[in-house]
Amino acid sequence: MATAVVKEHLTMFIVVRKDLTKSLNWNNGSVMTQACHAATAVLHVTRNDPDTVEYLTDITRMHKVVLETKNANSLEKLETILKEHQVPHYKWIEQPEDIPTALATAPLGERSPEVKNAFKKYCSLYR
Repeated sequence: MATAVVKEHLTMFIVVRKDLTKSLNWNNGSVMTQACHAATAVLHVTRNDPDTVEYLTDITRMHKVVLETKNANSLEKLETILKEHQVPHYKWIEQPEDIPTALATAPLGERSPEVKNAFKKYCSLYR
């Protein structure tokens, strides 16, 4: 008897810096705007990627996870790991302040243990 392979849902991960609200006194609306910028940008730059094309075919069933990370340093560490594992992503840098504020991955299916561990190490669910 053949065993069916269960494919993970394509999921976009959006990570914002928690310190934007605490030490920089940004309001939640401004932080969510940064998340939207990153999500829109990654969809645009990966618009021809097969996973992004598939993700956009059924917009009523999109999966997203919004996470927070402590500060710019932890955002950079996460980005380094994503680059090492060739995970398509976009880091939003707010202008004219030139502040890295958020990062979004392209829609992902199966993730390597290293990438899963990076999200666990540097992020938690946004609150």
